Amino acid sequence: MAPSNPGSRLKNCGFLLVEHFSLIAFAAAVEPLRVANRLLGENYYAWQTLSLDGHPVNASNGIAVAGVEASQAGPFDTVFVCGGLHAQAASLTALTQYLQQLDSIDTQLGSLSSGAYLLAQAGLLDDYRASIHWEHLTSAREQFPRVHFSSDLFERDGNRVTCSGGTAPIDMMLTLISEDHGMALSCQICESLICERMRSERDRQRTPLRMHLGTSQPKLTEAVTLMEANLEEPISLDELSGYVGISRRQLERLFRKHLDCVPMRYYLELRLNRARHLLLHTDKAIIDVAKACGFVSSPHFSKCYRDYFGLPPRDERRRHLSARDQAANAPAVRA
Repeated sequence: MAPSNPGSRLKNCGFLLVEHFSLIAFAAAVEPLRVANRLLGENYYAWQTLSLDGHPVNASNGIAVAGVEASQAGPFDTVFVCGGLHAQAASLTALTQYLQQLDSIDTQLGSLSSGAYLLAQAGLLDDYRASIHWEHLTSAREQFPRVHFSSDLFERDGNRVTCSGGTAPIDMMLTLISEDHGMALSCQICESLICERMRSERDRQRTPLRMHLGTSQPKLTEAVTLMEANLEEPISLDELSGYVGISRRQLERLFRKHLDCVPMRYYLELRLNRARHLLLHTDKAIIDVAKACGFVSSPHFSKCYRDYFGLPPRDERRRHLSARDQAANAPAVRA
């Protein structure tokens, strides 16, 4: 395991933009630094946008952001890899060489959204804890078993600072700024950005079911948690009700009332959604995807998948790969 966090360095930051990066994650990381400078009355933090070739880079929404050629910029205290859609399709050779060069001179490395995938691809997250957007979590764990991916908002481990994306970079930066200048400044920044509260690195990415249901339905929450933990080897409704401690009929009533669904249908949809993620974000064979999600045969899986998503899994994967290739080869869009 990597050493514990020795103190994050943020003063001079580079943001390496990867094609189709998440613009909201990038902006959420930069804005706390800007507001910190304004409140401090001096430019304590500096930042620069980078690209591998010095050309503008398209965000996932089509807006192009200018970037200085990475090899000609710096030095930096921290460089964040800004990922987003189709991170797996990024040109890896030059990117890996640049990141490994930064690591060799002890630059702190970070990531936003799916940027952790690219750090892992470069071999720079082995034996580290890391955070990645939840949409990429399952496939990242499958592909990089030596990386300890979590579903927390952000992770700090040694000289690695990784963040799940979305608006979570605000919370990450506020935490790091508070270590430089105290919690009072971070609270002021939080108010300036109209954030309700500053979330910690132990906050989870996805809103738990209990947040939707409140605290009045602990049995239902417990049942769904058991389902989510047993996707590969589904448990029966009788077993589920036994573990939760209520009758089968009571459990069925809870699902119908609060989730508008019978328990086994809800369970099936959980398994199918996980299957879809594995199908689109890993190269696992379809039969292996089926087994990983509790389906006894490939034909049964294909039928359930087609009934739910409208097309067979093989066609879904083929369409996804085609769309990804088209996006990766799309000409730049100028803002």
